[in-house]
Amino acid sequence: MATTRLEKILAGLKTARERSGLWSSRRVLRDPMEMVLFENVAYLVSDEQHWAAFEALRKETGCDPAKLLTVADSNLLRIVRPPGNARMLIAKLREVALIAMQEFEGDVRGVLGMPPLLAKRRLMKFPRIGEPGAEKILLFSGALPVLALDSNGLRVLLRLGYGNELKSYKATYKSVQEAAIAEVELNIETLVNAHLLLKEHGKTLCRRTNPLCEACPVSKLCRYYAEQARQK
Repeated sequence: MATTRLEKILAGLKTARERSGLWSSRRVLRDPMEMVLFENVAYLVSDEQHWAAFEALRKETGCDPAKLLTVADSNLLRIVRPPGNARMLIAKLREVALIAMQEFEGDVRGVLGMPPLLAKRRLMKFPRIGEPGAEKILLFSGALPVLALDSNGLRVLLRLGYGNELKSYKATYKSVQEAAIAEVELNIETLVNAHLLLKEHGKTLCRRTNPLCEACPVSKLCRYYAEQARQK
């Protein structure tokens, strides 16, 4: 049973997703190499396009860094999205494979046995993997119970009243994370679900511009919504 404010919020978001039928169809990666490749195979495209590109890459290479280094550019050109950024994305994929071979002897799962700070530093050597991304990889891989957030989830928690928007993204992230972590169980699956629920809510309803507050299932618990109502 939900007891803290954040647990009530997450329960409300999950109920809404379940009623929509979308929660059961969620897709989750658990392998570190797959997650790094997913971040680099596509950029600024729809979820469906992103997943299609990743599945095509997995079919072509098995997400094996050694094979990725040898597969022809022409094959990768048909995979990465959007095509207009193909050369840049192919270069990123090659860079991922090279780092995997040099730093992890081809098996990025080796990071899972490292101390958390070292593991994050090693993962952050990959392109497009900052500290939040490294924390997500460690969380979803089952190695570190941490409240990992993407930019959507961060925005949702800020609007709900957790933490403060500071001068840098990193400082804001830490502020929000520290304020929210005391209200959620430090259990891998609980934290994975929290990441997914907050991310999806930020993408669909609690959008950066024109948030759909009237359709929000947790608006009664939201500081941003209360402030907007007072201004009307």
